[in-house]
Amino acid sequence: MMGGLVIEHVVTRSVRDSAAILDVTAGPVPGDPYWAPPLRGPSFAAAAATAPAALRIAVMTASPTGSGVHPDCVTAVRDTAALCESLGHRVEEATLSVDGDAFTAHFINQWACSNAWSAGDWEHRVGRSMEEGDVEPLTWALTQLGRSIDGGRYLESVQELQKISRQIADYFEGIDVLVTPTLGEPPAPIGTFDSPPGEPLAGLLRAAAYVPFTPPFNVTGQPGISLPLHWNDDGLPIGVQFVGRFGDEETLLALAGQLEQAAPWAERRPPVRA
Repeated sequence: MMGGLVIEHVVTRSVRDSAAILDVTAGPVPGDPYWAPPLRGPSFAAAAATAPAALRIAVMTASPTGSGVHPDCVTAVRDTAALCESLGHRVEEATLSVDGDAFTAHFINQWACSNAWSAGDWEHRVGRSMEEGDVEPLTWALTQLGRSIDGGRYLESVQELQKISRQIADYFEGIDVLVTPTLGEPPAPIGTFDSPPGEPLAGLLRAAAYVPFTPPFNVTGQPGISLPLHWNDDGLPIGVQFVGRFGDEETLLALAGQLEQAAPWAERRPPVRA
């Protein structure tokens, strides 16, 4: 998307594969307006195969937006923190504080404007205006919201999200990695985020409570990785998110590779229900 809120990578079954694909795809091309710092070592694959030195790891289980967090997700992080301590890392409680209401409002403003930009771009490509029946109700509602936001209001939201990014970056000067649940709840059944007729934004608001931990780092641009280190009583994987400093994918991959060795998951499969 224009102006941030991006995620660019893949879903794999191993840290090695994630690192290898990042090696193939990383790096700027001529004309890029900004890019991540260059690698310190020979490759991301090499980082994933090398255990890190003792890290300072902060743990956060409370939602930054104030929404509820399921006990399975809290347990996943607590168990992961204990595993990290057993591997020689220093673990502490996170003290990261974000104004959840302000963050959510500015995030939605920027996201809605990105929908409006995307719709306009495709309208130019296909040579006609987008009609309501061309897209899902949520996409239509977000596009209309984005088109109602003027340039000043959009830039205000960009400014406020950049302030939050600086606040978070400052906190990371004192830690190496932040650990949170990936989601606020266990994996949701299909249809959980469907909006009822006439309420197109209902699914979006429901999803906001489901994913409170990942959006801040869509905004900051920091690297994150989700690992299935915990499984609940229903046999479902519960993801744990690890976030590093900007441009420091190497530390995340080194820690992820170490954790994969200590608690492998590649052969595990959740139950399939009809």
